[in-house]
Amino acid sequence: MEVNPLSIILVKSDSKGDRLLFRYPYTLPQQFQTSVTPARKTPYSLIHTGDDILQNAPPSNICFDQLYGISDKDLATLFAVKPELCNQKFELKVNDVRFVSHPTLLRSDPGSDQKSSDIQINVVFALHAQASSSVVKSYYELSKRIGIALIYEERRDGYFSREIKTMVAVMDENSALQEQEQPTGAAGTGGSAGTGSGTGPTGTSGQTVVTNATAAGIAVSVFDTILKNTTLAQFIKTIYHDLCTTGLLNVTMNQTVTLSFCLPQKAHQFHKKGTAVEPETIDRCLESLKPYHGMLLLVDPSELFDCVPPSGANMLLQLIEVYNPLKSLQNMASDAELLIDHVYQLVGHLVYWAKATIIYPLCETNVYVIAPDAQLNIHSNLSDKFATKFPGMSLFEVISDFSLPTSIGHLTTPLQHPARQGRLAQMVLWMLQHHLLMQLHTYVQFVANLDGIEEEEFDAAGGRSSEDRVHALHALYGSSAPSASSSQPLAVPTTGNRKHSLSEDRYSDSLSALLTTAASAISNTRPSSASHRSNISHSSVGGLQTASSTDNDESIASIDDDDKLKRLLAAFPEPDRKAVARIPAASNPEDLALMVRLWKAGYFKGEHHLEEIMYFENLRRSQLLQLVDKFREVLIIYETEDPAIASLYSDQPVE
Repeated sequence: MEVNPLSIILVKSDSKGDRLLFRYPYTLPQQFQTSVTPARKTPYSLIHTGDDILQNAPPSNICFDQLYGISDKDLATLFAVKPELCNQKFELKVNDVRFVSHPTLLRSDPGSDQKSSDIQINVVFALHAQASSSVVKSYYELSKRIGIALIYEERRDGYFSREIKTMVAVMDENSALQEQEQPTGAAGTGGSAGTGSGTGPTGTSGQTVVTNATAAGIAVSVFDTILKNTTLAQFIKTIYHDLCTTGLLNVTMNQTVTLSFCLPQKAHQFHKKGTAVEPETIDRCLESLKPYHGMLLLVDPSELFDCVPPSGANMLLQLIEVYNPLKSLQNMASDAELLIDHVYQLVGHLVYWAKATIIYPLCETNVYVIAPDAQLNIHSNLSDKFATKFPGMSLFEVISDFSLPTSIGHLTTPLQHPARQGRLAQMVLWMLQHHLLMQLHTYVQFVANLDGIEEEEFDAAGGRSSEDRVHALHALYGSSAPSASSSQPLAVPTTGNRKHSLSEDRYSDSLSALLTTAASAISNTRPSSASHRSNISHSSVGGLQTASSTDNDESIASIDDDDKLKRLLAAFPEPDRKAVARIPAASNPEDLALMVRLWKAGYFKGEHHLEEIMYFENLRRSQLLQLVDKFREVLIIYETEDPAIASLYSDQPVE
């Protein structure tokens, strides 16, 4: 996908006629000029045009990434649109060139109804025909902004009218000189034709080449003069070169209006060559921004203010003063005394302009691995840049530590000097800026393990023979139970076909055991006869009452815990409930309550990493890791990159 423009064309249409005022570039490359005028070895040799070989090739108007083969008169006719087509998108495809613009209607006197004073301005961008729709949309937006700026300056001090007069005067002066030289040129041409009449087609072809070269030279001299004498032509030239080099515009028209524009498909290639980042991808990334995310600048802070309008410069300055890749966006917003929404807008603007990227704040638990598309080939100059930034260090030696997913904490020890740890953090940040590393996050997925549940249910039903097993199946599953001769896997039981679940039976049995134990303890403390009862002192009676009350409190507490466990387990559906109930940690009300809370919030669907759960649920990493370890029979973990960040620099090669 080619994003550079082929040419920028300025056309006006008014009561005085249609005119192409300026186009850039207007000079063809030197290699093209030498290729279209092949040298003859002898005056009698014929030029082989190759028409017999390329007779079926489609016509092309692109030569060395520039517009070619369409005269200025034809361009003026094509783009001098009628007023009905103004203030809307204009798109035209000619062979392999696509022209995009936003024609603008300029009224010299807004209160006048005379149409003779209207001027149609059309700033046209010539693009490759295969340019994507997002690239076409970006250039259309740029053409619209230029038209709005011209209207503003025209109404302010008549800027566009002055520039038109200068351009037209140069063209008229050049036309007058051509008319004065025309008789002499005609006589010379006639003599040349008579002299070359004996050469046949060779003389005619040579005359055509000379005529075309002369016309091209005249056009170049005219545009050269216009470029020197008008600031509008210089403005267009600056736009063309900035779009082709960086994709970022920050130019001023008439020393008053500043035009800021970003072509993200080009701007982001500066940090990751060969990859096209679409505006829609950036929008999706920014929509996924969370307060726990961080920001990493890709350029020097002094270069940030060129892309921000004056109204937002103060807020950006506040944010840069507290910027730290170790801080989250929420922390930076708090330190800068800004609303988190304003921080989102500033960060989104910097990301769109390829001045910053989204990361998770740097810490020891962050896990990094070499990016699959890291530019570590022998032709890359990143190794030299790294050696210049960190003298005495080798990029390949440092990045080899991240061949497998590794956390920063594993590369440091408590005995290391703090300066060395800080140097490692700086190197990691440098590799993140150049997209050599990719951060991996831990995600949790709830998967119920139902193995062995059916066998336990059969044993609980007392079935041993095949007939007893069939009766047990019918007792457990109802009419949906499989037959004894069936080899199909057993169906998962549903809550509607059973009166009690396995966990409920187990908890009812445990309650009965607890009550029986408490009753037996009380009965064992009672005397067996009345005579023996009379010999008991008051102190022994008091001690007996205390012991029995303590046992009663423990039994009541156990009953409350079991009721709480039942209520917590009721949050799971029947198959998942049985799988969770089998885990020893499920008998701890605190662990089970945390498990149920996170499960209800939807954090165990493999869509939320640990850092997100920690932030929104106000938990420590150790708490989450302990919970995952205790319920490891139903909770599985895996590591992958954050989709919100991964989508920004996904592998979308430029065609």
